[in-house]
Formats: sequence, structure tokens, C-alpha cells
Amino acid sequence: MKLTILGSSSALPTSERFPSAHVLNAHERLFLIDCGEGTQMQLRKKRIRFGKINHVFISHLHGDHVFGLYGFLSTLNLMGRKAPLSLYAPEMYGSILRSHLGDFDINLGYEIDFFPLYGNDPVLVLDDKYITVTAIPLIHRVPSFGFLFREKQKDRNIIKDRIIEFGIPVERIPAIKKGEDYLRDDGTIIRNEDLTLPPDEQLSYAYCSDTRFCPRLSTFVKDVTMLYHEATFDKDKTELAAATFHSTTLDAAKVAEKAGAKTLLIGHFSSRYRKIEPLVDEARTIFPRTFPAIDGKSYEITNNTIDY
Repeated sequence: MKLTILGSSSALPTSERFPSAHVLNAHERLFLIDCGEGTQMQLRKKRIRFGKINHVFISHLHGDHVFGLYGFLSTLNLMGRKAPLSLYAPEMYGSILRSHLGDFDINLGYEIDFFPLYGNDPVLVLDDKYITVTAIPLIHRVPSFGFLFREKQKDRNIIKDRIIEFGIPVERIPAIKKGEDYLRDDGTIIRNEDLTLPPDEQLSYAYCSDTRFCPRLSTFVKDVTMLYHEATFDKDKTELAAATFHSTTLDAAKVAEKAGAKTLLIGHFSSRYRKIEPLVDEARTIFPRTFPAIDGKSYEITNNTIDY
């Protein structure tokens, strides 16, 4: 998995930070998460192919997370897209989108498969060959959802030398990688653990923005490889964060610590902060493996220790 930050600002963009938008590359498929103003420009700068994006996830219906979507959908149409686009967003967005397309006389040449998000419990919204995606309820002024992307259990790794040693036919290899023992023609059983190594550890990514501090969130993203959690304010703005249903640096760090996350990425920074290093330093007092989301930067999601 690889994550590219297209925007890390909160409501007001700055000269260096665009509103919220991420692209997750999972098994060479691209998932767009939120689509603030300027997303198209950032996609161009990073040379990310629009046509490879088949799933768009919108966390909530505030402008800094959705205003870029209208232009993006129109651009896909102008580019001649024919493949359906899956769109996951709070349920009321269905009527808003239909109204927008009608008001601006936009006739899309492709279908939008709309998946409404609602409720107060995690819901599985995508389940394919490689990953699952779960929508997670957050606490904000309007219905808001996070998204947990988790790889499915991978096959075991077959030891190549064993293939030659035991003369294993090619057609038997898939079953062995799934965990089966190998039965030889003479009736001898070769145990699977003698033929394979454990599978690579599953990777996962959780996107959580916007939300007030939510203690139970850590249970939803337990043991996540990389957690992105908004940190709109520093620790001195605790009351403001609560009043606006946002989180502080320490709130984000507490969720990461309780969840047992491997890495914490903070973002959605208020425009009042010209330098974000102090915000990162604050979060690190609780969760040392904290890094800033920086516009235009890509992050490898890995279980190995990497200094971003």
C-alpha cells in the first residue's frame, strides 16, 4: 500500500496546503478519499491517472472535503470515461449530487454507483479479492465517517527449493499456498509447514477526519498499520476543538496509542499554523511514531520501521 497526500489543510487552504484529499494505492488500484478544492491540480502534479480511480470515498458534507468532486466528475466525463464509478458518501449526498448535475446540465457518459453511508456502527462497504473497506462513524457537526482499508489474509509463501525436492506439480501449488498438505503419489504426506513460510503480514490504513475525540474509535481501528487522524488544533485549543467537533494533536495521539497503531499520520491542520513541526512534536509526547501529512508526499504503508 502507498498513500499520497493531495491536501492536508482544514477549512481554509494555505499557499502550501490544499483542502483534504488522499489517494491510496492498494494492489495497483487507486482509491480517492475526500476531494477538496484543487484535487484535480494535485492529481496532475503527482501524475496520477484519473482513469485508474474507480472508487471515491467522501467522509462528510463540508466543503473542504467535497467541493473538488464536482469538477473531478465533470473532468472524467470530458475524458470519455465509460466505466462505472463507485461513490461512497453520507446518504443525503445522493440528492445533492443529482441536483448539481441537473442544475448545470451535466449528462455523464458513465454510471455513478452511489453507496449511502449512515448509522452509528462500523459497516463493511467494499469487499473484493484483495481488500475490505469499512465505514466508521465519527463525531462531527454533521454525519461523518472514517474509512478502514484492510488487506485480506495473503497466501503462504511456498519455498521454491521444496518444489524441486518433492517434484510438486504446478497445479498443486495454489492449494499448498492456501495451507494444504501435499500428498505424494506413494501416499507420503508432506506437511504444509515444511513446504511454506508464513504469509506476509496484512497491511491496513485508516482515514479519520473530521471528528471530535472519540474513545471508541481506537477499537474500530485496532492494530492498524497506519492511522491518519485529524489534528486541527494544538493542545492549548482543547476547548475550541471540542466546540467545533475537531481534535487536537494529543487527541489523535491517544487514539493511536490505544489502538496499537504502527504509525500515526496527522493532518487537517488549521490555517493558523504556518509551521506544523510543533504539532508533530506535541503528538510525539504520547505517540512517538507520529509524522505529518505533507501535501504532495507519498508514504509507504509497511510494517517495517520507516522514518518518513
